[in-house]
Parts: sequence; structure tokens; C-alpha cells
Amino acid sequence: MEVSIVGSGTMATGIAQVLCLSNEVSRVNLIARTEDKAIASKSTCEKNISRLARKGKVSVEQSSMAIEKVFCFTELATVCNSDLIIEAIAEDFIAKMELFSKLAQFISESVIVASNTSSLSITAFGSVLPNPQNVIGLHFFNPAPVMELVEIVVGHETSPEVVGKLQVLTKSLGKSPVVVQEAPGFVVNRMLIPMINEAVSILAEGVASAEDIDKAMKLGAHHPMGPLALADLIGNDVNLSIMESLYKETGDPKYRAHPLLRKMVRANCLGRKTKRGFFEY
Repeated sequence: MEVSIVGSGTMATGIAQVLCLSNEVSRVNLIARTEDKAIASKSTCEKNISRLARKGKVSVEQSSMAIEKVFCFTELATVCNSDLIIEAIAEDFIAKMELFSKLAQFISESVIVASNTSSLSITAFGSVLPNPQNVIGLHFFNPAPVMELVEIVVGHETSPEVVGKLQVLTKSLGKSPVVVQEAPGFVVNRMLIPMINEAVSILAEGVASAEDIDKAMKLGAHHPMGPLALADLIGNDVNLSIMESLYKETGDPKYRAHPLLRKMVRANCLGRKTKRGFFEY
């Protein structure tokens, strides 16, 4: 199977790493806006796979074979020979719709087109492609090489055959898929993001410090990571985007982003990727 990944960020790189280690995948095309970004993404992928080899989690031969499967490009036309295309750009509806509109001219009717979106409409993405029956959500979680869950999101036109194929593929990658009918936030983020937003509210009200909020949830609910540290890992810009999507789609005030979260994003306190968020890194 030949897979093309459109994107060069953390998720695109992590998904590439997972795919190139699979025996089911013969080639992974990383398609970025610039050559430098594509090369940087491949380099990160190579470093991570080499690290796995040094730790004995994969053999040296496996790591070498995996790295040889990854190729860098900047042209969308690269997707022409793909069996599967995975969109993994920023969580922005307009940007994603523009990308899918551009992809329409390059894809065959048989190719499966998946989005790694964490909250946006698969049905909308499929509406601008010639094969909406083959458009689906394939939501990996960060970090993709570590997190076991993949949400397979079914749009209005998505065929059962495509759902079945991606269930088989994700299981072959060592992941555990759950099939989700398209709905705002799907399953995980519909529950998780409001919890993060409530933790932000508790912090803003001065009820407890960021450290103690996270400590309370780790020790009181056995969460492996506190909600504010998790917000920093996800990225507060992503958290805000998901909150806005949930609120727009449902109109439910429980999904209204707290002003402190908006302020953090305006201040570029996005979390780990900017070294500052609810905690310092």
C-alpha cells in the first residue's frame, strides 16, 4: 500500500512513523508546503525510528527498511498513485476545505481519502471530492506512535467497505480503532475538551493553582496526566479551535471557551510547542 500524508507537523510526522514501520505499507509520501518542512519531518521520523532500534524495540533491519519507505515532496500531484491519502494539516476548517478542493483534481475514484481532524466534518470534506463514499476520518491521537486509540469517523456518504478496510489497517498498525458516526467532537474530544475548559475556569477563578488542579485529577481520578498539562501537550490553539467547533455546531454553552484560554492563545502560550502554556517547558 502506498500512503500519502499531507502535512509536516507533529501529527503528520507521528503518523508517518507508524505507517512506515508497518509491513502493510510499501511507501510513505510526506507532502509539505516547503521542501525544508518536508525534509525536517522526515528527519524527525528517522531519528525516532533509530531511537526505537537503539532501545531494541525494533530491529536495525526493520528501522532501515522503514526509513527507506519515506519520501519528501511539495507537490499535491504526488498523491496520484496513492491507495490512501491522509490529511494532517492544522485544525482549521477553511484550510482543510481548500486542501480537499485542490486534491479533487489529482485523485482517482478508488483512493481512500482520510482526515486526521479531531472535531471537524468529514461530510463537508467529502462534498468537494469526486468520491465522497471513500472519504473518512482517521483520528490518531498525540503522540501517534504511542497512543493506541484511533477514531474512525463515518461521514454521511462514507461506505461500510471503506470503514472495514480502515479497521483492518489500523489494527495491523497495532492500534485499537473505534468507529464513530460523525458528530461534533466525535467521542474523546466531546468529553475531554470540556474537562480541560473547566480546569481553565477553576484556575481563572483562583480556586487552586495549575499544579494542584493537575495533582487533584491525577491522584483523585487516576488520570495519568492532569488536564492543564494535557492542554499544553495538545496545544492551546488546538483546544480553542475544538471548543469553537463544538460551540458552533451545537450552540450548547457548556462548549463555550473560557476567556483565559483565548487570552493564552493570543499571548502565544500554546503549551509545549512554544515552551509556555499553563506550565513552563
